[in-house]
Amino acid sequence: MTVRIERLVTSGQFTLDGGTWDVENNVWIVGDEREVIVIDAAHDAEAIARAVDDRRLIAIVCTHAHNDHVNAAPALAELTGAPIWLHADDLPLWKQTHPHRDPDRHLVDGQVIEAAGADLTVLHTPGHAPGAVCLYDRGLGTVFTGDTLFQGGPGATGRSWSHFPTIIDSIRERLLTLPPETKVLTGHGDATTIGAEAPHLQEWIARGH
Repeated sequence: MTVRIERLVTSGQFTLDGGTWDVENNVWIVGDEREVIVIDAAHDAEAIARAVDDRRLIAIVCTHAHNDHVNAAPALAELTGAPIWLHADDLPLWKQTHPHRDPDRHLVDGQVIEAAGADLTVLHTPGHAPGAVCLYDRGLGTVFTGDTLFQGGPGATGRSWSHFPTIIDSIRERLLTLPPETKVLTGHGDATTIGAEAPHLQEWIARGH
């Protein structure tokens, strides 16, 4: 069976440092007719469960622990029995949203999460958050970047737990080294490619945000 990538857009709020913003998040579902992985369970566990339908959910993978990317994860885990994966460096952020529910497993740089023929390699890409990760599947020619890299530049680094030089290092060393035709599927907004973003690295550094 052919691996496919499905996008579900959910709406809610992002809250950090005393501020709250309305946001739309991309929830990515990767797999086939039998089993799937969910990347970033945002806002609406029931809508995500409906999109998964009767397929087996192997894992709920969090690209980072900002509340808008993890707020539906425990409820989705409860509905499906799937484990929640998060990089350990983001546990302090996770605890802000879910103080009484730990992730089930910790993501580690270089590990591979498999489902339905997809092989998602974990790339630790700190900067937007300490435990931010991207998920790269060479066979699919796709990297899921969460809020590390968007169409037009790096994710925001103006709030707590983030650091602009670190996200630039992560993008330069972990993402821009991928093949230029690699599709970049982001945590918010439209897709891009590594080749479309790579020429603009020095512009981002000059902007410094």
